[in-house]
Amino acid sequence: MSETATGSTVPRRELGRYLRKLRTDARMTVRAAALALEWSEAKMWRIETGHTSLRSLDVEAMCRIYGAPADMRKALMALARETKTKGWWHAYGDIIPDGFDLYMGLEEAAETLEQYSPELVPGLLQTSDYYRALLNRTRPELNADEIERKVLLRAQRQVLITRATAPPTLHLILNEAVLRRQVGGPDVMAAQLHRLAELNELPHVHIRVSPFEQGAHQGFNTGQFILLRFPTTGDGRDHEPPTVYVQGFTGALYLDKAHEIHRYAEAFAVMWDEALSEADSTALFQQIAREIKER
Repeated sequence: MSETATGSTVPRRELGRYLRKLRTDARMTVRAAALALEWSEAKMWRIETGHTSLRSLDVEAMCRIYGAPADMRKALMALARETKTKGWWHAYGDIIPDGFDLYMGLEEAAETLEQYSPELVPGLLQTSDYYRALLNRTRPELNADEIERKVLLRAQRQVLITRATAPPTLHLILNEAVLRRQVGGPDVMAAQLHRLAELNELPHVHIRVSPFEQGAHQGFNTGQFILLRFPTTGDGRDHEPPTVYVQGFTGALYLDKAHEIHRYAEAFAVMWDEALSEADSTALFQQIAREIKER
């Protein structure tokens, strides 16, 4: 069996997305790019849809034709080398330029997100003040300008959840600790809780809380994770395989094997059924916000 068949599809799919964006930004058609590279249009399609691995030298040639900046070219060449690996863990380092966020490519393409968050409000739902306070507390090496730039980028990313056209459906389970751990002080935390209550009223956002009184649950085994599912084709097949994303301290783990997806999906379903209802979760957001303000 070939490495392309056994390896993780995630780096191939993400490489294809970035190369397609570079081509469109350069205002080149698939035909024009194929002619310039002396490839077939079919090969271009396989590359841009993540159906094949790619040599780093080929990526360099594509980036040169598209006029990609040096840092992006270097990052994509490194990503190309990962398309041949059997599993995939990537660590962010100096090689990854600002804006090169592989998870965001998956997030933007996803149709549904199933997420368990035991410690923090997820990035898509954070208020700017909550995120700013979080950065000030956990990233002391950042200066004020760097923090504000990150806050702005986060706000731009959050358009995904409130956009008018085909926003992804979000199923989110929050540990009760997320609600009671104050980030940024009473005013910031109360505003964040009210924001969660507002978002839980959207038809495509479904937030449930795993309460302390529940005791032990599946999340103790899984830890935090996000299960991303993608649109299906006309005949009902997955356009892309579902992917589990697990953020770690030194990097991120991407899982897309069928048995891995099954284990996480099964755990999420159990946790979802055991959590508070959406209505009760919204009531809890509002109750804790009042308690915080009254202290």
